[in-house]
Amino acid sequence: MNGLDEVIHQSTRLRMMTALHALKKDEWIEFVRLKSLINASDGNLGAHLDTLARAGYVEIDKQIVGKKPLTRIRTTTAGRAAYRHHVAQLRSLLDM
Repeated sequence: MNGLDEVIHQSTRLRMMTALHALKKDEWIEFVRLKSLINASDGNLGAHLDTLARAGYVEIDKQIVGKKPLTRIRTTTAGRAAYRHHVAQLRSLLDM
């Protein structure tokens, strides 16, 4: 991996990955909690989650609990590695 990760670099996705990376490895966060943390709309968060999932950076689990949908998200091993690399690249740019 060289340079900045174009998938993560977009500001909303960077905020999402930062929030997800703060969790323990394999820990899930509910969609509504992530939405609140990054101050996004349902549609905006959903679209960016799809992009991250297609890149293999997040895993999305959808269930019905009682009669209500529950969507949970967590980073993948590849997503955590990509995020760490992206942050390291940003730091090196700032240190120039």
